[in-house]
Amino acid sequence: MNEVAEKNDKQGLLLVIPAKVISYVFHPLFIPTYIFFFLMKQVPYEFAGISPWQLNMRLFGLFWLTAFFPAFAVFLLWRLKFSESIFLRTQKERIIPFVITMFFYWWMYYLSRNFTDQPVVLKFFFMGIFIATSIGLVFNNFIKISLHAMAAGGAVMAMILFSYYYELPFGFFISIAILLAGSICTSRLLVSDHTHQEIYYGLLVGAGCQLISYLFVM
Repeated sequence: MNEVAEKNDKQGLLLVIPAKVISYVFHPLFIPTYIFFFLMKQVPYEFAGISPWQLNMRLFGLFWLTAFFPAFAVFLLWRLKFSESIFLRTQKERIIPFVITMFFYWWMYYLSRNFTDQPVVLKFFFMGIFIATSIGLVFNNFIKISLHAMAAGGAVMAMILFSYYYELPFGFFISIAILLAGSICTSRLLVSDHTHQEIYYGLLVGAGCQLISYLFVM
């Protein structure tokens, strides 16, 4: 009996470790940076007029505003005892980080409207993640909607819309994005207390907000 239990524990550990790695590497705060980097490589002509160094600095600035500052804000909330955990395990702990992240996403959308030397699709992408975060805040009053699933669903829909807008064959990249989205959602089911419903709602909100934003912004 002990051997069976030990075997099950080892099998569980083999699933949990990759799930945690995936959850960290594809954290929602990193998705905007990944999307920007993807556009840098696939539609470089959209960045005409700026040097490689300036482009790298813009990527760094995007990471700074959409990932570092929100993460640092969560760290401060934890250290100041406004939240019990840096992982924001309760709905109450998520409220302030939601609002902070919404501010930075709105700021990125505002900036993207004035840039003429970067892809215009970033306008709808940033607006989409701002709307998704806003709706996520509303959902947070009722269920602990999965932020990872929201980001994954938004990324998949954004890739599809990029392909449609530029009329480029992004089928391979879309397939990879769907595979990653499935892996991310499965990982959250393994290493978090999210229900299937919270994962599905996250996917729908993330994807739906990108589509709505595209229809209204582009």
